[in-house]
Amino acid sequence: MSSIGIIKETGDGSATIYLPDLDETYHSIHGALQESNHVFIKEGLDFVLAESKQELIRVFEVGFGTGLNAVLFSEMAHILQQKIYFESIEKYPIDINLINQLKPFQKVDSNFSFVHEIAWEEKKSINSYFDLKKIKADLLEYNFSNEAYFDLILMDAFAPDKQAEMWSLEIFSKLFQSLKPGGILVTYSAKGDVKRAMRESGFVVKRIDGPPGKKHMLRAQKPNNETI
Repeated sequence: MSSIGIIKETGDGSATIYLPDLDETYHSIHGALQESNHVFIKEGLDFVLAESKQELIRVFEVGFGTGLNAVLFSEMAHILQQKIYFESIEKYPIDINLINQLKPFQKVDSNFSFVHEIAWEEKKSINSYFDLKKIKADLLEYNFSNEAYFDLILMDAFAPDKQAEMWSLEIFSKLFQSLKPGGILVTYSAKGDVKRAMRESGFVVKRIDGPPGKKHMLRAQKPNNETI
């Protein structure tokens, strides 16, 4: 990925990064912050906590990107006093100079800098309730060290028409195996091909209301005794 990123303000006043070579942004142009809050906090974390109160929630993120989701989850962990272990994989980390340009436009706390400063491959505590581990790797080649380990997966790769290999049956089968029974995966995409790949890998898939500017998103669950 050779694009030089450009900072772009989004509809809610927060910012994202635009990659000209891909003609793609890291977040919705309708609002980076509101998209992450809706897709990954409201329909992801909040849903998991409503289903079953657990002492520790284990989260896996596909696409660390700008670090926005990690920061939002760290804030929620602190607010809710809920322990969260957050593991995120990224093949192409964003250059720190571009991150520094993005920082003044973000509507999040000071952890935005910290999540980028910590070393890759090392688990670090962001606050008393939130631990983060960043993995610099290609998900296509990555081997999960624990089966049925995560409670929640955030599928935040670039759109299927830009990065089709990340939305394949192979990938969803791998993610399915890494989830605990009853665990869920959420993503902003609601494409038919994505739904079919999810279902073929074993997920029970539900199309739900998307964030502002997008009609639908998907929430998928690894079957347990109940389905969504």
